[in-house]
Amino acid sequence: MAVTLKTNPGHFFEDFRLGQILRHATPRTVTTGDVALYTALTGSRFAVQSSDEFARSLGYPQSPIDDLLTFHMVFGKTVPDVSLNAVANLGYAACRFLAPVYPGDTLSSVSEVIGLKENSNKQTGVVYVRSKGFNQHGVTVLDYVRWVMVRKRDINAAIVEEKVPELPKALTPSEIGAACPPLAREKFDLELSGAPHRFGDYQKGERIDHVDGMTVEEAEHMTATRLYQNTAKVHFNQFTEGQGRFGRRLIYGGHVISLARALSFNGLGNAFHIAAINAGRHVAPLFAGLTVHAWSEILETAEIPGRSDVGALRIRTIATKDKTCASFPDKEGDSTDPAVILDLDYWALIPR
Repeated sequence: MAVTLKTNPGHFFEDFRLGQILRHATPRTVTTGDVALYTALTGSRFAVQSSDEFARSLGYPQSPIDDLLTFHMVFGKTVPDVSLNAVANLGYAACRFLAPVYPGDTLSSVSEVIGLKENSNKQTGVVYVRSKGFNQHGVTVLDYVRWVMVRKRDINAAIVEEKVPELPKALTPSEIGAACPPLAREKFDLELSGAPHRFGDYQKGERIDHVDGMTVEEAEHMTATRLYQNTAKVHFNQFTEGQGRFGRRLIYGGHVISLARALSFNGLGNAFHIAAINAGRHVAPLFAGLTVHAWSEILETAEIPGRSDVGALRIRTIATKDKTCASFPDKEGDSTDPAVILDLDYWALIPR
């Protein structure tokens, strides 16, 4: 009997074309079970995303899901078409959270190829995509750019289209905040939120050691990857990765972002909503058994046009592996240190 190929091998670098539209399977309905599992995997403690009653007191209909859970679920949809054959996810830019997502909402995603650049070794290339996530009503809840290094199927394949897109270094305060409805800021209970600091308590240049560390185990990062339906081979297949460059599965970089964000609660507990990600780099890989630490620098404080309830903090969060923040006494954000695994620049909203 003849063998027929009905499986999806994923796109290799030479398969992508500028302007290509990729409509991703499978729509995903978010449940309270997803929220509970995300909390178990990351330890996130932000009050608005933790308590329906707290959220309702501010004006939400119920507690929205964590912004990064939205990101991971939309991201996970894109993997089979964009990064199934990836070597590594390299970075993010121009990421905007545009509408809150609640349990019961269904998420889907679409990507457009906006850039291609073959690497000099001719074995891989970098693919730039703009991905959008939508809810069941067709409302865009997330819009972001990422770039990923993808293997070539044939190193001799000629690449005829190349372009590196120009991306903004940072979004402006007028471009963020859409995912946060007007809040009753006077009802933001600082005792229940677990943090005493509001917008006016932060200053540009301030550096915050988040103090705590979180060790990642194999079962945790594997469960996280599956929760987001992220099928990238580098994260879940030890049989293949054991024969690869590192000899181990890589922990999904988005999981590192979530861990750093959860750790940031200690010092930024009222910065409850990620409004935008300006830029992000996975500086080095993380493996199970290592401990993540983090610190943040306030790059900018800004008022949001038309909003008197919340202000915005532009934050640079650095995450490290097996090296505490006390080992970086000046915390200059030097991402050349081999212990640094994440360099993330984002806007977060905080009550005024």
